[in-house]
Amino acid sequence: MYNYILSIVAVFIGALLVFIFKASNQKNLKLLLAFSGAFLLAITIFDLLPEIFENNPFAKRTGVWIMIGILLQKVLEYFSKGAEHGHIHLDKETHRVPKLLFISLGLHAILEGFPMHHTDGILMGIIIHKIPVAMILTTFLLHTKIKRFIIILSLTGFALMTPLGTFLSENFTLAQNYYKEITAVVIGIFLHVSTTILFESNEGHKFNVTKLLVILAATAAAYLI
Repeated sequence: MYNYILSIVAVFIGALLVFIFKASNQKNLKLLLAFSGAFLLAITIFDLLPEIFENNPFAKRTGVWIMIGILLQKVLEYFSKGAEHGHIHLDKETHRVPKLLFISLGLHAILEGFPMHHTDGILMGIIIHKIPVAMILTTFLLHTKIKRFIIILSLTGFALMTPLGTFLSENFTLAQNYYKEITAVVIGIFLHVSTTILFESNEGHKFNVTKLLVILAATAAAYLI
């Protein structure tokens, strides 16, 4: 049950940081994103990949599912406007919740919930990833003309999507029968999101020592969990 609660709390922590403290320092947010991306990538490599390839007679087929996940995330980002890695762009004059944005983020969140209950490392990776995403999403929604109540309601719906994915994976036979295939898709999604965060061009193509240290710290933390 704690994995359900923590994944929900992570979204509200990110939202509250923006609501209460008006957190908008782009430099710090980028470092937090870098940490989350590195942690998510490391957990995927250390935990998820060995899990689905161990004693797997259909390794190549599993690789196909990973590629499907990468391509699926590419499609989802077309609708989410890159919110997963900090590049969301919304019409500031809008009065309506961007439905395609939340559908895309919701599907992403449901899928990432499938392997969450298998290891604490994946749970931590998702939590650390959700906080900056929630901060980015909240910041941009608050700069629109959408009512605060609707913003809070939308964020609540988003927060419930990952626990929904976990619930489906734990309680539905179909999801359990295709756990490795679904997890392979999730791995592809994680690989796309994390590498986009980490390896997209820095401003001016400058070497960033601070970002490198943050990435190393996240990788070490993921290894030790």
